[in-house]
Amino acid sequence: MATVSQAEERPGGGGAGGLAEYFKFAERRTDLATEIRAGVTTFVVMAYIIFLNPGIIAKPLGLDPVAVSAGTALIAGIMTIAMGVVANYPFALAAGLGLNAIVAFTLTAKGLDAKGAMGVILIEGVVITALVAVGLREAIMNAVPLALKRSIGVGIGLFILFIGFANGGLIVSNCAPDSATLGFCNGTLVTIAFPTTAGQYVFLLGLAITVALFAMKVRAALIISIAITTIVALVVGVTKVPSSFTITPSFATLGLGLQDPFQVFTKLGALTAVLTIFAIMLSDFFDTMGTVTGIAAEAGLARADGSVPGVGRVLIVDSLAAVAGGAGGVSSNTTYIESAAGVAEGGRTGFTSVVTGVLFLIAIVLAPLAGIIPSQATAPALVVVGYLMFTLIKDINVADVEDGIPALLAIILMPLTYDITVGIGAGFVSWVFIKVVRGKLGEIHPLMWAVSIAFVIYFAKDWIQTLIK
Repeated sequence: MATVSQAEERPGGGGAGGLAEYFKFAERRTDLATEIRAGVTTFVVMAYIIFLNPGIIAKPLGLDPVAVSAGTALIAGIMTIAMGVVANYPFALAAGLGLNAIVAFTLTAKGLDAKGAMGVILIEGVVITALVAVGLREAIMNAVPLALKRSIGVGIGLFILFIGFANGGLIVSNCAPDSATLGFCNGTLVTIAFPTTAGQYVFLLGLAITVALFAMKVRAALIISIAITTIVALVVGVTKVPSSFTITPSFATLGLGLQDPFQVFTKLGALTAVLTIFAIMLSDFFDTMGTVTGIAAEAGLARADGSVPGVGRVLIVDSLAAVAGGAGGVSSNTTYIESAAGVAEGGRTGFTSVVTGVLFLIAIVLAPLAGIIPSQATAPALVVVGYLMFTLIKDINVADVEDGIPALLAIILMPLTYDITVGIGAGFVSWVFIKVVRGKLGEIHPLMWAVSIAFVIYFAKDWIQTLIK
């Protein structure tokens, strides 16, 4: 890993002329060759999303995985180039893991179709963009306690890990309706399915390969494991090349979020719609700010107090990426923590992002392969990504009841209910409640009061509607 001091030893400019001047190579002690190498590195460690995103959202939303793959690469390429040109930071963007799980499972469970789910992402992106424009995005983020911010990430991580095991066929439903108990489950909700099929064995092999590569710190471990596992799946017949296989990518998802953006309001009602959008917005908020501040610090580009110069430009591009992801039908795009790989290779400017973005655009030609890759090949990557998000738990003081109980509720309810909104709401409400009973009203930000009251109404909406009737 390149340190800041190592980066400062490099000659500036590298003979790149106007390019070096625009991206400030000399000021940031970097050169053209270093930036290109860093951009390639970031792409290599992020390329898995081209195949993983369709593996998550295509089936639940009834979309063509080839079109999702092509759209994923297209939007990631455009927005990553925009980040480099507009913000001049080595940050890359793509469809956000966790956010796409919300689209695939939480929003569809609420009765939204693909147009409605992507419409939610579109609206969420527009709202975030507006908040950035008026300077409120950081204010809202600062109002939420750090423990809750971290617990949201942990909960989404467990949710993704759970989806990985379910997609791999090792976790299955074990709930048979019991008429004697008014529909309560007769048995455990889920259980392990001991391997008996070729698909389950392929998943286990893929998981072993993925964990081994990751543990050995092999660069591009996820994309390599997806490729190897897919080859094994082809050999044993778990998947096959379609008879009508074409090398031409499809862009059928483009414009999806624009077709019925207000479906969430017509199907769920105003309150549920607003809180659903708000919950997704929170996930997007914290993921981006944690990533941006962490990587900027690693690159030596942050101030002494941890703030990032020109962060407004970073946030506006990131917010517009959510809009683009919804409009493009591939889920919200967000800044990726994998950008740290490029920084470790010496990337210090937006030209790193430009290189990564161009490679994403070139990778569109690989989109047709998404139709061949089975869920058993992408599921192991979900397990590892879930683990990475879970590691945030080490920074939560669970021994303190004021943080521990809200964090626990937020973390556990997300995977148990398949609803990230429920987990966030439970965390908010319980945090405020514990502060109240402990007489610490002065520690509760007005925004926390407002949001928590809204979540209480959200949880009680069915009862309230009954009273009204």
